[in-house]
Amino acid sequence: MGRCILIVEDNPLNMKLFRDLLRFKGYETLEATDGQQGVDCAKEHKPDLILMDIMLPGINGIEAIQLIKDDPDTCQIPVIALDSFALPDEKDRVFKAGGDAYIMKPVNIKALVAKINKFLRASAVST
Repeated sequence: MGRCILIVEDNPLNMKLFRDLLRFKGYETLEATDGQQGVDCAKEHKPDLILMDIMLPGINGIEAIQLIKDDPDTCQIPVIALDSFALPDEKDRVFKAGGDAYIMKPVNIKALVAKINKFLRASAVST
């Protein structure tokens, strides 16, 4: 069984891109289309890593990261934030909420895969 990645993304085209890429790379995927679904899915399934869009309906990605990182059952899951808008303090807000990495959209696929592999290798070593 492959490592499992939760994709929290409200744009169907981005969701398909991430899902297809990750499955091609051998990962299993879970999907959520808003922040609350992402939090609930993380609690229920405890994926190995989360890709979290920042601009989401309902609670945004930063709030969802905070909820995931505040929960003892999910706080150890690495979260990579994906952001379309380069607001000056957005990256800082992601890290203050507990995010582990920040990537701007449009995503450089090679860089994203390298970052995912880095986090999953690190977590495999620590378990």
